[in-house]
Amino acid sequence: MANHHGDFIWYELLTGDADAAGDFYGKVVGWTSSSANQADMDYRFFSSGDGSNMADGVGGYMAITDEMAAHGSRPAWVGYIAVDDVDGCAAAITDAGGSVLMPAMDLDGVGRMAMVADPQGAPFYIMKGFSDEESLSYSYDRPRPGHCAWNELASSDPASAMAFYTKRFGWVKDGEMDMGPLGAYQFLRHAGRAPEGAPMGAGMVGAIYPLMPEDDQSHWLYYFRVPNIDDALTTIESSGGKLHQPPTEIPGGDFSLIAVDPQGAYFGLVGSRRT
Repeated sequence: MANHHGDFIWYELLTGDADAAGDFYGKVVGWTSSSANQADMDYRFFSSGDGSNMADGVGGYMAITDEMAAHGSRPAWVGYIAVDDVDGCAAAITDAGGSVLMPAMDLDGVGRMAMVADPQGAPFYIMKGFSDEESLSYSYDRPRPGHCAWNELASSDPASAMAFYTKRFGWVKDGEMDMGPLGAYQFLRHAGRAPEGAPMGAGMVGAIYPLMPEDDQSHWLYYFRVPNIDDALTTIESSGGKLHQPPTEIPGGDFSLIAVDPQGAYFGLVGSRRT
């Protein structure tokens, strides 16, 4: 089954030290690392299993090159959104005030992709894969340990961001939560995954909320599922990472946290808590 236009299908970590990143996330999330065996770059995969099953693939990672650093790259996670037409979508994004950070290109055996940014500057990839096999990097249907569980956009203009993403990716607003002085936390649902009237929680993509005062740029944040949030926190702190936001209970009884890996990339985790 192929992914829908507007699905999150892959996550990529740009890091200052690929070996250290592989070791860190292996301990914290339980991922297995493997090489993509590309002749022209040292690109590696994160897998929730032993790497033998494509459905276990979650994302990729690579060290930031000197050229990338010279153009402003810094340690960060970037998500990939599936689209039916990469070139057409890139043109629509620029027409709407966004930008193309990396022109559309074909990656042999993988697909066509471009790196873009929304009008507020949050970067992400758009991609059309060459295979019809469904990516489970983001788990829409059920909780999967090691897979992405939530996609969250902090935006300097949430209203404009909501209009931008819902128009281009088949997403719809599905309620909101009042955060008091911080503003509204607006939920996103993929209408193609779960039309109006579907069971609560079905087809959820993530949320958009206002950029916090301490943040300097609009950005996406990705939350990966772990079996136990407290165990993961202990491992983060003992492995050189730093806690940014402590475990907080979320709807459904799980807990989420935000942390920074040893190279400076922000990431989120979702999991249960010790009883």
